[in-house]
Amino acid sequence: MPYLYRAAGPQAHPVPKDARTTHSSGQSFEQMRQECLQRGTLFEDADFPASNSSLFYSERPQIPFVWKRPGFWQHSEWLDVVIDDRLPTFRNRLVFLHSADHNEFWSALLEKAYAKLNGSYEALKGGSAIEAMEDFTGGVAETFQTKEAPKNFYEILEKALKRGSLLGCFIDTRSAAESEARTPFGLIKGHAYSVTGIDQVNFRGQRIELIRVRNPWGQVEWNGSWSDSSPEWHSVGPAEQKRLCHTALDDGEFWMAFKDFKAHFDKVEICNLTPDALEEDAIHKWEVTVHQGSWVRGSTAGGCRNFLDTFWTNPQIKLSLTEKDEGQEECSFLVALMQKDRRKLKRFGATVLTIGYAIYECPDKDEHLNKDFFRYHASRARSKTFINLREVSDRFKLPPGEYILIPSTFEPHQEADFCLRIFSEKKAITRDMDGNVDIDLPEPPKPTPPDQETEEEQRFRALFEQVAGEDMEVTAEELEYVLNAVLQKKKDIKFKKLSLISCKNIISLMDTSSNGKLEFGEFKVFWDKLKQWINLFLRFDADKSGTMSTYELRTALKAAGFQLSSHLLQLIVLRYADEELQLDFDDFLNCLVRLENASRVFQALSMKNKEFIHLNINEFIYLTMNI
Repeated sequence: MPYLYRAAGPQAHPVPKDARTTHSSGQSFEQMRQECLQRGTLFEDADFPASNSSLFYSERPQIPFVWKRPGFWQHSEWLDVVIDDRLPTFRNRLVFLHSADHNEFWSALLEKAYAKLNGSYEALKGGSAIEAMEDFTGGVAETFQTKEAPKNFYEILEKALKRGSLLGCFIDTRSAAESEARTPFGLIKGHAYSVTGIDQVNFRGQRIELIRVRNPWGQVEWNGSWSDSSPEWHSVGPAEQKRLCHTALDDGEFWMAFKDFKAHFDKVEICNLTPDALEEDAIHKWEVTVHQGSWVRGSTAGGCRNFLDTFWTNPQIKLSLTEKDEGQEECSFLVALMQKDRRKLKRFGATVLTIGYAIYECPDKDEHLNKDFFRYHASRARSKTFINLREVSDRFKLPPGEYILIPSTFEPHQEADFCLRIFSEKKAITRDMDGNVDIDLPEPPKPTPPDQETEEEQRFRALFEQVAGEDMEVTAEELEYVLNAVLQKKKDIKFKKLSLISCKNIISLMDTSSNGKLEFGEFKVFWDKLKQWINLFLRFDADKSGTMSTYELRTALKAAGFQLSSHLLQLIVLRYADEELQLDFDDFLNCLVRLENASRVFQALSMKNKEFIHLNINEFIYLTMNI
């Protein structure tokens, strides 16, 4: 889920020919087709078998299904979904999606591919029609509340239909009991209708705005003004009725007055194949950038601005708007934030999270913004609301400049993968502020001559001599004894006993003579380093509990000289934090020792072997921290 390594930074907008293979065999549709042709067998899909597990994840079927044979873009990438042609039936009839013609199967096969993509048929239950619109077209969605729609709402819908956009509408429900309830006017609450046409008609000397709506059931229609059999049609000539394709059939499709449409329906969802502004006449070529990211508990799942202590830890994306719109003083762009795979994860208890985003003016810094910035600066723009939909999208106009875009869940500590798409009329430059790794470690101090040692250093020399013996070197076992004896006397930090492995890591870091032991000079340098790390730990132990919150880890590590990517932070949190997202000092110490070891090894290898540089430091530290 959120922990797979992925390259940082924006990605090119994908096209259908770049569809990623999703079958476990790694074969494309064409490869599997050729294999079946060569064998002379019909394809049977092992990834999505003809069994109950592909139908439901939370219950057993109440009827015996028989699977018979008749005779897509998701999360900003095109997917090649391969299925066999076995379909679930009962009493020789298709159970789920089917056509009026019982010998037509394309819709049922399309549904099966979509069910496979989401894990089961049950996972398709409920939700928003706009999800399917986006998944089948790769378009970008916008939602309008009909009671709050702009004055030119009719023109917006007219333009959307002319451009081939997909339109859906529905009536809100206040409770589960209202779902699929029929109103006195023949409309179904909570039901996904499609908008199929918009036009005007001459009626008694007036131009009346009409809209055509379709119930996918193929029956149950609006029975008010301008419905199929309403008296208004008696005043419309046959030629005009023919132009409007008016019929009095109970086929699920009907006309209604636009004013009645706004009064009875609550929301309209539009899926535009391109994000051209529906309020304008000009067709634009939009620039698109895509960012894939994750909210991970303990490192990047900071919640919204209401949670200041953690909000700043969310992923941060820098947006540079350099060119104004033609003839304008501002730059137009659309931001669409989508949470991924929530349907597929339903079987594991996942729900759709409440998500949104905020946009801030970027200060003159090229780094992840800290808590204090958000304490004193308000956002310049943000999503209209935080809402539990798969995708939240809004249009903005801002002056040229640099901005920081922060996608987040409403509550902190909620995990999900997300996809962020930014559409801009002019070229916009985006950069992930959390993808860079920068190591800035101070040079270790030179050993102090014995005659210039401080009183503390003299005490340590005496302890070191007592433990080390005549050779004045300590092994990992002896170092373990010394450090545990000293650190356990510290009352202001929570400390578990250092392990032998930890002490071997410390020797690996400090052993300049490569003999597997520490001389007193090497030990003294490490002790100075240890004191700095103890002070850092105490500084970021905000509640003086003796532990450090993982959300403070990014700042603490940076103060120690390590600017890490979000992905490395996620890895460290998984490895070192407890269930309450806290780190004890020994975990913090182990983390710093391993990081410094990895960075010094990388530096040494890079100097010796120029070919090694093709592996960047982010990848190298990721690999070594996983060992």
